[in-house]
Amino acid sequence: MTLEDLESFLIELNRVAAAAILPLFRAEHGLENKAGPGAFDPVTKADRGAEAAIRGLITRRFPDHGVIGEEYGEDRPDAEFVWVLDPIDGTRAFVAGLPLWTTLIGLRSQGEPVLGSIGQPYVGELYMGHAGGARLLARGQSRPLAVRKGVGLERAIIATTDPEDCFNATEKIAWRQVRAAVRLARMGCDAYAYAQVAAGTIDLVVEAGLKCWDIDAAIPLIAGAGGYVTDWRGEPVGRFGGQVAIAGDPDLLDAALVALKPAAAISPSPSGEGGRA
Repeated sequence: MTLEDLESFLIELNRVAAAAILPLFRAEHGLENKAGPGAFDPVTKADRGAEAAIRGLITRRFPDHGVIGEEYGEDRPDAEFVWVLDPIDGTRAFVAGLPLWTTLIGLRSQGEPVLGSIGQPYVGELYMGHAGGARLLARGQSRPLAVRKGVGLERAIIATTDPEDCFNATEKIAWRQVRAAVRLARMGCDAYAYAQVAAGTIDLVVEAGLKCWDIDAAIPLIAGAGGYVTDWRGEPVGRFGGQVAIAGDPDLLDAALVALKPAAAISPSPSGEGGRA
């Protein structure tokens, strides 16, 4: 099993996920609410069908590999190789008919993320990478990805998902300090913003409350494109997600962390509850 074999398999996993999702996008998707009264945590037939399809293919091809997924939990999470799945990151965007949702598939080796992809099949894009490099597969072509360097905070383009829903009061203050210093901020792009850091069009993404399936796939992709993924203390992101900063330029990341560090939380819980939909 070579890295090339795993990359080919990763592409295949994205294809089976797309086959389950695309017929339900902007169609009858069977929306349900996983949260209790007064809250909204959406899930659709597309989320569940895509994760089931991905898991089925992994089981057939690599029965000794583990899987951690948002919809169906853990299976052999301590295996040497573990796939970490979010079949639709950005379910709210999916339900609204916006092509900003993505399929996140990451692979851990001995507990560390080593290979990952962010796929947006409706627009025909698959961003994938590992420590040795990152590339975009789109419209029958493959091109290398590289983050943008040499951008100070005052010229940066930044993103987050939803500061009102995803940040607590202290985190909102930190986010507003960062936002006040930059050129442009965009909200609501979910993990598609991570892909754009790898592509060099967004410079910084700030998130909180993430679960492992929200971020594992992005870590090797961003590293392969020359960027950085840390928590709000500037430390490596743990196995359970939490507060995350993604940047192309190390000096830009350091400048953002000046505002983020005072709001840095303790390490997140291993609980699988919550996360971003």
